[in-house]
Amino acid sequence: MAPHYGIHLRGGVITERDIDLCTVRVRVPAGNLTVEQMRGLATISKRYGSGFAHFTGRQAVEIPHVNPKNLVRITKALAKNGTPLGSERDEVVNIVACPGKERCKFGMIDTIALAKKLDERLFGKDMPVKMRISISGCPNACTSPMLNEIGIIGRVKPKRIPGLCTGCGTCAEYCKECAISIRNGVSVLDEEKCVQCGVCIQSCPFHLLKSEHSHYLVMVGGRRGRHPRTGRTLIALEEEEKVVDAVERIIAWVYRRAWSGRLLSDQLDDLHFDGFRNEIMGELQQ
Repeated sequence: MAPHYGIHLRGGVITERDIDLCTVRVRVPAGNLTVEQMRGLATISKRYGSGFAHFTGRQAVEIPHVNPKNLVRITKALAKNGTPLGSERDEVVNIVACPGKERCKFGMIDTIALAKKLDERLFGKDMPVKMRISISGCPNACTSPMLNEIGIIGRVKPKRIPGLCTGCGTCAEYCKECAISIRNGVSVLDEEKCVQCGVCIQSCPFHLLKSEHSHYLVMVGGRRGRHPRTGRTLIALEEEEKVVDAVERIIAWVYRRAWSGRLLSDQLDDLHFDGFRNEIMGELQQ
């Protein structure tokens, strides 16, 4: 039983209501699987589980009804399949991402590439609190990044070329925030209402709206659950590597300073979040 004991304590192994069985959670960064990996998971589920799989809200895959005696075998089979054991406890869990600009017409950033980088560097790291990371390619926020311990949102700031707008009103028609109006034959943006989604840029039939810059908005301290809370804005960055750097700094900050037994969202003030934000902004916004 000794070899099984250590595996059973890992976050990817979840004891079921029937305590004689467990569910095995699989690591699937950004929810992406090859056809071969899906076939492999089907075979593994049939051999060691009950023949079906469950897709979680965090884009991971679970194989239910596994006999704990088979944990060593199923763990080895999952690793060989390129879909290793996942995580669920106080650690960096499966990183969630929408399709981003690879496939979605609203995507502003390469969410999949970013998710893979963060997964390679941070997945499974032991933490005093559970760390969920969610990435959305645009402010539509399909992956609810603002409700995660770390949320990343792709945004774009629109830029108008003075003197060229025809006043056709297409951008105003497409803006869901009612942030654009036509005055004296030209479009005018209310920056207080604008969420920087970039729809107006795509909608302009004459390509007179441009992107001043696309960037990543990084948020910290959100949560779901019975008492959901929106995370706080940390920083806006234009370069992917700086985003990775910022996330690694957040993880290191939480690892050093946070207490176990409390959600991160309840600790931000005690951890002097504002001071941390000022430090990050001074070092990364250069």
